[in-house]
Amino acid sequence: MKKWKLGVAAIATVAALSLTGCSNNSQSGSSNNKNVTMWVHFSNTDPEGKALQKNINDFNKENKHGYKAKVQYIPRSGSGGGYEDKVNAALNSGSLPDVLTLDGPNTAAYAHSKIIQPIDKYITNKKDILPTIIKQGTYKGKLYAAGYSESSIGIYYNKKMFKEAGIKDSEIATLKHPWTWTQFKDICKRLKNHFHEPAINMNLNDHSEMALYSLAPFVWSAGGSITNPAGTKAVGYFNSKQTTSAFQLIQDMVKDGYTTISPKDKGFETGKYAMMMTGTWEVQTLQNQYKNLQWGVMPYPVSPATHKQVSPTGSWQYAMSSTAKNKKAAGALINFLMSKKCMYRSDMANTVLPARKSVSKMMMPKVNEQMRFFIKQNQTTGHARPVLVNYPQVTRTFADTVQNVTLYKKNPNVQKVMNEQAKVIQKYLEK
Repeated sequence: MKKWKLGVAAIATVAALSLTGCSNNSQSGSSNNKNVTMWVHFSNTDPEGKALQKNINDFNKENKHGYKAKVQYIPRSGSGGGYEDKVNAALNSGSLPDVLTLDGPNTAAYAHSKIIQPIDKYITNKKDILPTIIKQGTYKGKLYAAGYSESSIGIYYNKKMFKEAGIKDSEIATLKHPWTWTQFKDICKRLKNHFHEPAINMNLNDHSEMALYSLAPFVWSAGGSITNPAGTKAVGYFNSKQTTSAFQLIQDMVKDGYTTISPKDKGFETGKYAMMMTGTWEVQTLQNQYKNLQWGVMPYPVSPATHKQVSPTGSWQYAMSSTAKNKKAAGALINFLMSKKCMYRSDMANTVLPARKSVSKMMMPKVNEQMRFFIKQNQTTGHARPVLVNYPQVTRTFADTVQNVTLYKKNPNVQKVMNEQAKVIQKYLEK
């Protein structure tokens, strides 16, 4: 979980920054500088860092223009500090690198504030890139950032516990035959009654970006939304009947004891909970640290009103700063790192989902059944998070809303909560 935590809160003030120094491109087009500087948010000792350095070495050897890229590795702390602190300091001093890694939901804020610049013309074979990745990196019709990997969430389940509770293999949800919310709650009831523990850990105690990332698919499956498509209205959208129904589901899950807001640590891994809702990053952990655990992955349950399958997408991206001294060199580096060869190397090393369709085909025979599930789910049901300039404030309000509805004794009327929180989001959209 720590590996995945996003840093959207760290750039909450980005949209308000006056970045005249950052938007000066006078040096960019004509510089003869062959050097390209790059900052990344992970360590050079991580699998991701080792793979990147191999890709950088290949770029320095193979590009025909003599460009030389140099990477500074700035690992993020568990709270999102470190890397974001360095970037924010550089914003104020006008000392950003040519290329930087950027968390997906932050694209709009960085683009709006002219911290980063469009990279459309530098990226080749964009049709091969997943639509969700393109959407994540697009602001006002222009591609500002290129996601080099994907992530997703699934329902992890304990095969042994399911069997013990009398749940047959034919009853288990699949991409072709997902559970409805009603069926999902019925399975939870059977598991709770058998084991006398909550059936699933939905990580409702996590009030970070995880809240919106993991729970928004329930909203989208119901036909609801956080804002209107233009990102200008929340009232009438966040408090719509469709969106409210998703939050009612969350409250009912807590009220009925099917999940908990105070989950036991490693409850799924140690056999206390039969299910856990978490991301692709958990696959490697379970493989390496819980080898005796028999587990599988299922898709999100779908709204009985729509039967629409939705899963969350989005991860880190490459972006070019507005102060890049050599746009062509920086663009060449990003495009090289987005190539099939580089993406395959980094995604296999880091056990993440590929951002290119062609790389998915390359990876499918090489990964386990759980990763194959996630790759297929990502391609068929993936849904990008909203691209909003004030996204940090919106996602924080979403997390607050989740917390409010889970306190069902204090807030029994979910619609009332949604009406109040829609007004809060609306104020952020108008800033």
